[in-house]
Amino acid sequence: MLKLVECVPNFSEGRNQETINAIAKEISDTEDVKLLDVDPGADTNRTVVTFIGSPEGVKQAAFRAIKKASELIDMREHQGAHARMGATDVCPFVPVSGVKMEDCVAIAKAVGKRVADELRIPVYLYEEAATRPERKSLADIRSGEYEGLPEKLKDPDWKPDFGEAKFNPKSGATVIGAREFLIAYNVNLNTKDRKLAHDIALSIREGGRNKRGPDGKFVRDENGNPIKEPGLLPATRAVGWYIDEYAQAQVSINLINYKITPPHIAFDTIC
Repeated sequence: MLKLVECVPNFSEGRNQETINAIAKEISDTEDVKLLDVDPGADTNRTVVTFIGSPEGVKQAAFRAIKKASELIDMREHQGAHARMGATDVCPFVPVSGVKMEDCVAIAKAVGKRVADELRIPVYLYEEAATRPERKSLADIRSGEYEGLPEKLKDPDWKPDFGEAKFNPKSGATVIGAREFLIAYNVNLNTKDRKLAHDIALSIREGGRNKRGPDGKFVRDENGNPIKEPGLLPATRAVGWYIDEYAQAQVSINLINYKITPPHIAFDTIC
């Protein structure tokens, strides 16, 4: 059986077409790899790239793209609506055919080590490649975003999986991992109210929201930590924001397992 791996890196640049093209060219010029899609977003200032190929080809293309992004993107100047912590924000590997999840975990670790060793970018492993439960979720790793990295890296609990716990001001940090197919699904709302979109996102996402008491204050456990109220949809992550380009608020969703929560259920629940 033909061995195929998909890679979907997200880069913190969605406005400078020359930079986007240069990163994409690193991928398309790599042997045994096919570039499938380049999807830039101006408001999010983020580009999602999708490519597929042999395990070795994908491994090489991913590193080349991350390296080019580190050369051309300066996080000190980055502004955008999407959460991010690095020039290459996240880089997942997905088994397609003839490979197992553990093969993609091995690729993630190999690329992560090379990125840290050669580019001096701190790397965290997530999803199936995570080294501990609290690092499985991308949202948990990315908490505090780029701006919070200098303090985060001082915390021993957030020592990178690869590389030194040293802030890289230009490139930030990168999250690399292995996962199943993910569906990014956005629902535009007939309103400009960002708060409404945010409220819907908190209601539907699996992680839910902090529970509030009758007085409107957060309900906390005996250790003082907020108690969570689970969301309506399992295997779902969501944020709400306002998109200038559409002049509409939007609920932006990641369906991390479409077999558990498919797009039509997410849509109906939002309605």
